[in-house]
Amino acid sequence: MDGGGALAQFIPLILIFAIMYFLLIRPQQKKLKAHQAMVQALRRGDQVVTQGGVIGKVSKVKEDDEIELEIATGVKVRVIKTTIAQVLSKTEPAES
Repeated sequence: MDGGGALAQFIPLILIFAIMYFLLIRPQQKKLKAHQAMVQALRRGDQVVTQGGVIGKVSKVKEDDEIELEIATGVKVRVIKTTIAQVLSKTEPAES
């Protein structure tokens, strides 16, 4: 028996896994990290879109992974931070 023959059989399998890692897994991880950074950077006054398509302005960022969105004048809803899909406009940080 040749030990090199067994290794040669596994090379295509290893190549397929490497291709899948670079084409599927790695971009997914980058996207997840970018979303987490976006959610952590949310602040009062940002205009956001939720995954349900609701557009609103952040009126309060709460400690327990919630934010309060104002979706119309005087209409505020509580939303879980991770359901924010996109930030439309950012507010500038206050100068101290």
